[in-house]
Amino acid sequence: MVKVLGIGGFFFRSKDPSALADWYQTHLGINPAPTSETMQPWVTETGVTVFSPFSEDTDYFGPDRTFMLNFRVADLSAAIEELNAAGIECGAVETMEGIGQFARIHDPEGNPIELWEPAAA
Repeated sequence: MVKVLGIGGFFFRSKDPSALADWYQTHLGINPAPTSETMQPWVTETGVTVFSPFSEDTDYFGPDRTFMLNFRVADLSAAIEELNAAGIECGAVETMEGIGQFARIHDPEGNPIELWEPAAA
């Protein structure tokens, strides 16, 4: 059996790929995909990655979306404060015992993003 080592990329359609890549870099620190050998790709820190197909009728994220991004953050409160200061609305913080805290934002094209601060080990 092939054993996948991790996610090598996430590719999706965009109305304005350049502007959306800039938004992700500015607000979430995600470097855009390299277009030359001198550009640095986004390198993640070691940690949990959850891969979970959802039922097609889930209400966990909008019915008009086929995916939702979930990003681990070290300090959810600080992330929310910084995003709010940049005019990015954050949803209510939800806590799942033993899992951590979550808050929702959306990128400029309406894609749902869940920010996750994992529970302390």
